[in-house]
Amino acid sequence: QVQLVESGGGLVQAGGSLRLSCAVSGRTFSSYVMGWFRQAPGNEREFVAAINRSGGSTYYADSVKGRLTISRDNAKNTLYLQMNSLKPEDTAVYYCAATLRRSSSYYEPLGAKFYDYWGQGTQVTVSS
Repeated sequence: QVQLVESGGGLVQAGGSLRLSCAVSGRTFSSYVMGWFRQAPGNEREFVAAINRSGGSTYYADSVKGRLTISRDNAKNTLYLQMNSLKPEDTAVYYCAATLRRSSSYYEPLGAKFYDYWGQGTQVTVSS
């Protein structure tokens, strides 16, 4: 019932920037905790970033902190991932995810199993 659609992926040179967007259906976007995950071929899906309902709190994987920024515009039902200073190791399919669950610990939003709804993914390729 809930649909998430990522966009903004593409090919970029190392050091470049991209901004991913995730459009979420419905009128209750502000009720969702949102996250970004990525998966490269042969790898497990890994946590990238998460943001709380209001956008006031964010969480980042150590590998992307300082380079990637998660944000949301609740009025537009859209989640963003601003990616700067991109590295070849950032190459992956990026997925946005959503959940109505409330976390009982700091760690829960960092795990894929916390999220109930997923987008189809958008490919990000960073060339060297």
